[in-house]
Amino acid sequence: MRIGVFDSGVGGLTVVKSLLDSKLFREIIYFGDTARVPYGSKDKNTIIRYSLEAVEFFKNFDIELLVVACNTVSAHALPKMREEADFPVVGVIESGVLALQNSDLDKNEPILVIGTSATIGSGIYQNLLKQNGYTNIQAMPTGLFVPMVEEGIFKGEVLNSTMDFYFKNVKTEPHRVILGCTHFPMIGEEIKNYWENKPKLVHSGEAIMQYLKKIYPDLKEGETIIKFFASENPHNLKAVAKMWLGIESHN
Repeated sequence: MRIGVFDSGVGGLTVVKSLLDSKLFREIIYFGDTARVPYGSKDKNTIIRYSLEAVEFFKNFDIELLVVACNTVSAHALPKMREEADFPVVGVIESGVLALQNSDLDKNEPILVIGTSATIGSGIYQNLLKQNGYTNIQAMPTGLFVPMVEEGIFKGEVLNSTMDFYFKNVKTEPHRVILGCTHFPMIGEEIKNYWENKPKLVHSGEAIMQYLKKIYPDLKEGETIIKFFASENPHNLKAVAKMWLGIESHN
């Protein structure tokens, strides 16, 4: 399959890493809207408008599937994107909840959802979790993590202080932490180690791969080509991909 991956910036690279590691896709076309990142602080209508422009971009590549590797877009724009696209569109939120369902977590155990203001404010994670029987849910916006990851701050005093700022308000130590932003896996180990009980993490990239393997069971392993595109400074996107994940572009 030739697939597209859309993100508001560079965070979706953590999803790309999982897709590459699977070796199940012939070609991956990645588009980051780096000129207008971040999406997490924007209003719903703006997020939808930008996302529909991305759909038009991917129509140029004859893709067979579009993976929306952005929780904010997945929370607000998927229905409209599906209306406009001539290919299937899948997001990371439903797959993240599915990954939780496939785990050994008791439905009364505490879950913490963290993400951008737009993702948490949409209530989509909270509602899906409740619909699936989970009863002990806390959700909080942790938007400061996004620029920190963009700046390459993956550990240290600044990150520790920011985690204290957010997590001091968590009432019960979580048994699962849903990383509701694709930037967050880059600091996932630090988030996990913040708590004594070392909660397990739900990572968008791993979750979307579980989901895709389920709906496309006949995919075969092989060589994967990846091409990077950005609305601004594509060279920086390629540099970040190489620095973060060791990924080289084929364009």
